Amino acid sequence: MNINQLFFHIHYCNFRRFKDTRIYSNRISRTLEHHELILVTGGRGSVTVDHKKLQFRAGMLFYIRPGVFHSIEFELEEPLCFLAVHFSYAQVLLMEGQWTLGEQPEPLPLHTAQDLKDYYQIEEIFSKLVEVWNAKLPGYEFAAKTALQQLLIAIYQNNKRHNQNYSTSLKVEKIIGYMQEHVCSTVTLPELAGLVQLSPAYLSRAFKEITGYSPIEFFSRIKMDKAKELILEGSGKKVKEIAGELGYTDEFYFSRIFKRMEGISPSEFNSKNVHGV
Repeated sequence: MNINQLFFHIHYCNFRRFKDTRIYSNRISRTLEHHELILVTGGRGSVTVDHKKLQFRAGMLFYIRPGVFHSIEFELEEPLCFLAVHFSYAQVLLMEGQWTLGEQPEPLPLHTAQDLKDYYQIEEIFSKLVEVWNAKLPGYEFAAKTALQQLLIAIYQNNKRHNQNYSTSLKVEKIIGYMQEHVCSTVTLPELAGLVQLSPAYLSRAFKEITGYSPIEFFSRIKMDKAKELILEGSGKKVKEIAGELGYTDEFYFSRIFKRMEGISPSEFNSKNVHGV
């Protein structure tokens, strides 16, 4: 799943903090039609999902998928303290300048339950999300969606730091740095694989899992971002010159890639953004 292509909608947020005087039932059983993230910040109890009972504790994150029956029980003496967000999302694609809805997206790549290590940063972002939603100030829906995206990024980064494949993530980051340094050159998959001592097949699979793109697709995106920078400089360079600076020997191939990613040709981009046509 490419999270960059997801458009989020928040249904609602809720929470319970220490010394909260609101009255809750000590058992909730339900099946949702949307997604839910629950961060446990305290209390004692359990969550049952797919007939598996899990004891919760501070720092546990639960991801409830649509259509999955689950129940939450907690002790009245030490009730569950939590932060929760209920949301849906759709895949939105930009192809050849046209926006389209993709197929029904897959669930997020998160475990049903996981212990977050050093979860305080995630708790802080989650708290801001819930506060923004409940304050209902002008623009709160947009601000909450932005906070949700920040939350998901923080969860992903937390998992990456503590994942046994963290070394692979570091190698992917090394390759991205190498791409940025050689944006005006050409690179091959075997060259990149040799740089981090991985097989091309393994690198290609791991790179796409982490970034959402194949190595060569990602490199093309870096090149197109650089092409936009060169165009916006207003130096008057021709498409052929810009293509050559970025390592393309065929200006028409360069233009096809640019249009596929941006929806317009380099010349049209120049007219609209530099000359205001």
